[in-house]
Amino acid sequence: MTLGRRRLVSVPGSSANLGPGFDVLAAALSLHLELEVVETGSFAVVTDLDVPRDRSNLVVRAFERLHSADSFEFRISSKIPLSGGVGGSAAAIVAGLMAADHLFELDVDLLGLATELEGHPDNAAAALEGGFVVCDGASVHRFDPPLGLEAILVIPDQAVLTEQARAVLPDTIPRADAVFNVAHAAQLILGLCTSDWELIGAGLQDRLHQPYRAQLYPRSAQLLERAPQLGALGATISGAGPSVLVWSHFEQTGTVIELLGRETRGWARVIRVPFESQAADVRGL
Repeated sequence: MTLGRRRLVSVPGSSANLGPGFDVLAAALSLHLELEVVETGSFAVVTDLDVPRDRSNLVVRAFERLHSADSFEFRISSKIPLSGGVGGSAAAIVAGLMAADHLFELDVDLLGLATELEGHPDNAAAALEGGFVVCDGASVHRFDPPLGLEAILVIPDQAVLTEQARAVLPDTIPRADAVFNVAHAAQLILGLCTSDWELIGAGLQDRLHQPYRAQLYPRSAQLLERAPQLGALGATISGAGPSVLVWSHFEQTGTVIELLGRETRGWARVIRVPFESQAADVRGL
């Protein structure tokens, strides 16, 4: 066997739910995981990240869903926070799957496999497609972010386990709350597709998951109410949290970031993160 094959994979982070779209809506964010897979003849994981360096590494586990990692070195870097609900695990899974699929020309169902490994499709779909996605369980519908819409991430220093955030959700919900979310998800999608800032802001409200999770990260939850007062269109919990996705028109973004910095000093960091139109990418080297 001739050694030396290499693949470079770039995968964006993502924010799921987007307020009313629980387990249905997601958006890609311009924070990327970079993976270089090199055929060296032996297995190794090389990274400065605080992640496993053995076969339990999520990138490697995804790769080995398709092919043995025995002869490959995995060089991993990432700007995506490792916890906080911004799609880090989905990006790692997508990166490993894409690398194996491209190296061995398998032409597999990447979204299906990523969903199997991740447990839900929204983050993986956003990473694979870029832009905004609507997931209905069987298919993904993608559309571009409107020009002028920007994202700001508030990332608390203290993480919350996704399992814990899932556990606090009730098994049943009032019909009025379900109707509320259907209406607001429709408003949000219509606003995004027509660049209607008022509709976008109005459509960010939720009654299915954010109120129940507020007890886990009360300061993040308070930002949902405060965001419009700081000049933003609104804010949503990113995925299971505790990170907050603050939605802004580009003309207000600088001011919003400055005010958020004051609000979160001592317990979170604030970063400007454009929505990402480009999908995950893999190429040979």
